[in-house]
Amino acid sequence: MKKFVIEPTKERIVPQAGLAIVGNLLNQTNLVSRLNAYKLPDISRYPACSNGDVAKSYIGLLCQGKSDYDNIETFRDDAFFALALDIQRVPSSPTLRQRLDQAALVEKWKTILHEESLDLIRHTNAEISPVYAKDKPYIPVDLDVSPFDNSKTKKEGVERTYKGCDGYAPMFAYMGQEGYCLHVEMRKGSVHCQKGTPNFIQETIQSARKLTDQPLLFRLDSGNDSRDNLIILLENHASFIIKRNPRKEKAEDWLYIARKYGICCEEREGKKVYLGSIPETIQIKDQERSIRKVFKVTERTISRDGQIFLIPEYEFETYWTDLEVPPHVVISLYHNHGTCEQFHSEIKSELDLERLPSGKYETNGLVLHFGVFAYNLLRLIGQESLKKQDTPLKKKTTRRRIRTVIQNMITLASKLVFRGRQWKLKVAETNKWLPVFTRLYQAFY
Repeated sequence: MKKFVIEPTKERIVPQAGLAIVGNLLNQTNLVSRLNAYKLPDISRYPACSNGDVAKSYIGLLCQGKSDYDNIETFRDDAFFALALDIQRVPSSPTLRQRLDQAALVEKWKTILHEESLDLIRHTNAEISPVYAKDKPYIPVDLDVSPFDNSKTKKEGVERTYKGCDGYAPMFAYMGQEGYCLHVEMRKGSVHCQKGTPNFIQETIQSARKLTDQPLLFRLDSGNDSRDNLIILLENHASFIIKRNPRKEKAEDWLYIARKYGICCEEREGKKVYLGSIPETIQIKDQERSIRKVFKVTERTISRDGQIFLIPEYEFETYWTDLEVPPHVVISLYHNHGTCEQFHSEIKSELDLERLPSGKYETNGLVLHFGVFAYNLLRLIGQESLKKQDTPLKKKTTRRRIRTVIQNMITLASKLVFRGRQWKLKVAETNKWLPVFTRLYQAFY
């Protein structure tokens, strides 16, 4: 094995050239001007480090999968970091922490981040892929709570979650098969997933209408089986599939209903599956609306390995929906709701946001909004990279993971050169990601 000699150099070596693409996307928003125009309490009107510089610096960190404030110290003397993100002055770690603490005291920063994120998705004409129910397209909107494990900390708002760990339980709303994040709401760990959800659904519908005119299909799990949710969705003409909470219902009762109203399919010897639906009505402002209760009941008399049961086993699952499609289509569409667990994972693990950096509850809520903004930025970059087959990854996919975007497009090594009154990024011609990097930079310029 060859022995390397390690030497310092004055050449500008850039390990995260992909921030140039992030900078181009940020320049298409009004984020900086809106944040700079808003005066924070106890902060001067014209601070040495502007609100816009603080926000872009933190977004630059998150787009590299770094959430800790101290990581900003690495970039304070980095010429490329400031050039790529158009930052006049990179804040210190204490300045970043104190400014976010102050901004968290008001809701304005969260509102601006939310609105600018949606505007950027619309401005870039991002494709939002539908799902199909009986040849009719619907834009899926998945709502779900995801526990953030912050065990063994004394952070404000950390409480016992339903997963059995201490942490937070924020709620997310994702749109399309690509998984753009429409909305997020910070919640303490012990808060029930239904608390505040009707208002969250209303806000999510308004956000979704800004991005598409196509019919919406909301999917929620059994923790959100509530009449209030059904009423809001029906009033706003949004279709839905909500898994029902069985509460005290018995499988034997559903077996009787399934045998009476369902269609039986014997999948193998000793296993029968009943599919069907029964109509229900719900009262909304002196008007009755029809919805369906879709069911799937499974009866097992013989196990998979041939063991005969003395007492048959029964399982059932039921759903609320207003879709006029066969039961198996409804169930299949709901099962795709599980994809949002991957979106949670990308925010928590790949953006390093599960263990939030602040000890203050409100600040962590603001950090989560920054995380959603960075998540959507990286999602836009990843989806744009799929438009041509010029990447070294030949496996066909419809969605590029955030981890892949960070590893291969953001942390791309290059050399920064100033020559002929121009700043240039020189990437090794042997780098297989050079063609897609060039195309992405030009696409968002």
